[in-house]
Order: sequence, then C-alpha cells, then structure tokens
Amino acid sequence: MDMTLKQLPETEIAFIRRTGSYFEPQEHWGKLIHWASEHNLYPPSSQFIGISLDNPNDVDPHECRHDACVTVPKNFDKTGHGEIQFKMLEGGPYIVHHFYDTPEKLSEMYKYIFEEWLPEREYSVDKSRNTLEFNLNNPAEDPDGKSKVDLYVPIKN
Repeated sequence: MDMTLKQLPETEIAFIRRTGSYFEPQEHWGKLIHWASEHNLYPPSSQFIGISLDNPNDVDPHECRHDACVTVPKNFDKTGHGEIQFKMLEGGPYIVHHFYDTPEKLSEMYKYIFEEWLPEREYSVDKSRNTLEFNLNNPAEDPDGKSKVDLYVPIKN
C-alpha cells in the first residue's frame, strides 16, 4: 500500500454539516459546491474536503456527522453566508493514501488503515485531529464511477 508522510499547514475551511448515515445521499455536497462556485472557490485555488466526524462502529449510523468542506483564502469575508459555517483545520503530520476506487470501498480502506496498516507501523493516530478526505474528482463524472481521494490520517509526532 502506498502511504506517504505529509505535513499539512493550518487551513481555513467553509463547511456544511450533515447528520445521518454515511451511505445515504449527501445533498450537503451539492449545496456546498453551488455556494463555492458562487464565490469562486474551486480547484486549483481551493480544495474540497470531506470530514467524517464519527465512527459508525461507535455511533448509531443515523447519528454520524459529516462535514462537506472547501478551503477558503485568508481574509475571506465570512459574514452573511446562511448555513455555511467556518473553522480552522489544525495542521500537523499526516499519513496520506491516494485512493482511486468506487465510493463504497472507501469504508474498507478506512478499516484496513486503522485496523491493520497503522497497528503494524510505528505511527499512532492523533485523535485530537480529524481524518480528512481531499476529494480530487466527482465520481459521477468519472468514466468508471470511481472516487479519487487523498485520504489524510493524522498521526502524532
């Protein structure tokens, strides 16, 4: 498995939070993408990031929280954006895996990384920071329906 170590800088994001099963439709992404487009926040200057805040093995699947996020530039005017919220992602070291497969297999990759790959290495997860999914494509537009995601797993120094 291809994993690299990267240092992520502190990053400001705009986001919409959704509560519900990770496997149900994700309408909050459409709302965020529409808002981001209206504010000229799209690649390559901005990046879309998904943050799954709960482990469905520990939390009822319908209580799982997910943030659909887009990076915003410094000094972005954060007033008057309705349901859009803002926060700062803490920087630090991450193990990064480039995932390219069907969206359903992402949960299998999480399981492999956390239950097999990491325990066999000298790294330990930094539970004070979130795992981040940098979304590099839209699977609906991919010829094979696959997701291209850089999966960032926070580790301790």
